[in-house]
Amino acid sequence: MTDDDLLPMPDFDRKATRRAVRRGLTRTATMVLAALVVLVLMATVGSSLIQRRGDRETRMTDVLGTAFKIYNPGYDIEVRDWGATTPLSMSFTVSANPVRAAGGFVAGYGGAEHVITQDFFGRVGRLPLGNGANTTLSRALANVSTGNQPKDYSRKVLARLPERLNALAVIEFAKPLTADELSAFTARYKSSVDKVVFERRPSSIPITWGGMTTWDRAPMPELTTMKDHVIQPDEAIKLDLANFRRWVGILKDYDDDNLHDFDLSLARLRKAASDGLAFAYVDSLATIGELRKIIEDPLVQTVRLADVTYDLERP
Repeated sequence: MTDDDLLPMPDFDRKATRRAVRRGLTRTATMVLAALVVLVLMATVGSSLIQRRGDRETRMTDVLGTAFKIYNPGYDIEVRDWGATTPLSMSFTVSANPVRAAGGFVAGYGGAEHVITQDFFGRVGRLPLGNGANTTLSRALANVSTGNQPKDYSRKVLARLPERLNALAVIEFAKPLTADELSAFTARYKSSVDKVVFERRPSSIPITWGGMTTWDRAPMPELTTMKDHVIQPDEAIKLDLANFRRWVGILKDYDDDNLHDFDLSLARLRKAASDGLAFAYVDSLATIGELRKIIEDPLVQTVRLADVTYDLERP
């Protein structure tokens, strides 16, 4: 074959070459961007699915939400907007209002929202409130078993206040009571049990359990679904202890690290639930006059006031 047999070389077309290069670059960039979008979606959706595997989402609020309430006995806490998920974390929101004596001037005083976060590996993030919150009720609870504010001191405090004031008080026992003994005691004085102190821990926040509101998904017994049945105070105290034990029963050994962030531990929780002894309890419905009677009971070590207020609806 000679040179004369070859097809003639076309003239170089700069515009056509530029167009071809542009098309190639555009096609390549589009493919790369599409691949990146797919990867991002896979990472986001995939990590979300991994984090929500099984009952992990519900268990987060069961364990961390309840632990947060025990960590903050001076607040009424409600878990909201649970299960918010990002590629690296899961979180839920809580609203917190300081516990006050019933019938006060301001409903929901001091309420605020906080976010509790658990990372991809299950570790809880930095926690709000807790020991630093330092409410009047948390201070009164930390004084249980310290010997501070003995009976004579508390009698004088109660004596200088109007007997019809509503009070928020911690009633401490000289020796811990069983659930049956606590039921008999509160029935005798028609006292309301908002929270029970289940351990002796002087100068620190003890383990408390505040009824069925502490664990949002606490199982309800059949009797509460019976028509026209009203839970009696003695039933409520026993039911609260049963639910405390059920909650402790769902905790696993691997929860211990997170529980320490809430100033708790599996060992303390398991002992408190197993013993089931009431070292003190919180009453937000008592009056000063009723507390003057309660403090004279030989079973009572002392009574500590955390708040008082006038009931604006009572004549």
